[in-house]
Amino acid sequence: MQMRQTLHQRSQGHAAVGFVLVNSRGRLRDLRQEGSAKAILPHSGGSEPEVVFLNTSGGLTSGDRLSYAADLGPGVRVTATTQTAERAYRAGEGAAQLDVRFRVGAGGWLDWLPQETILFEGARLDRRTGIELAEGAGCLMLETVVLGRAAMGETVTRTALNDLRCITRAGRPVFLEPLRLTDAALQAGPAVLDDARALASLVLVDEDAEDRLARVRALPGEPGCAVAASALPGRLVIRVSANEAYPLRRQIARLLCLLRDRPLPRVWQI
Repeated sequence: MQMRQTLHQRSQGHAAVGFVLVNSRGRLRDLRQEGSAKAILPHSGGSEPEVVFLNTSGGLTSGDRLSYAADLGPGVRVTATTQTAERAYRAGEGAAQLDVRFRVGAGGWLDWLPQETILFEGARLDRRTGIELAEGAGCLMLETVVLGRAAMGETVTRTALNDLRCITRAGRPVFLEPLRLTDAALQAGPAVLDDARALASLVLVDEDAEDRLARVRALPGEPGCAVAASALPGRLVIRVSANEAYPLRRQIARLLCLLRDRPLPRVWQI
């Protein structure tokens, strides 16, 4: 008797927004939503829109495809985030795919501040994040990865994360970072994660970014967190690691308050 193959349902979603500058205020130009991806725009009385991306499927697993995109016209400033943590679950039939693409016009600014990505045991995730800056544009980019839920006693020993982050200006790379977490990396000791189970990268691209280095290094640290920062002309990079998510999140909030002249996104709960 021939065995029937079980076909699992896969989640697909795409959300994209576009903004233009009207009377010195960023205004929505277009909005497109498909499948499980949504883009929410909370009402804001200021001139800077806030976009909250949401995956209604509740997480990512084998074969899922999710993408977010935003196009900011010249002079537009936008803060983009996610409604909650993204969850990557056990994947036995190939990796989930997450693609994030932003374009920032001349003189514009983007804060890309997603909440953390939680990798569960056996998760497989391929993620690509690209930010294209025009001349005179800048950005602040955050990525946070958490291995399991410490409060639930979870320990992650198997995972496969392939993460590529790229920022370009006028077509030329100004920041390129590949991150690959494998089973071996989780057990590699001090050379890789050591005992850390939560890690984050903050990248500031601005003409005076390097001038913030001294203030970042002087910022009081959250207990249980390790923080390191370095700078080159026009770029500041900050790394944070901790043995669980909560102190890491508090440290990130401190850094964002230092680097930004605006409150944290509304959906962030510290």
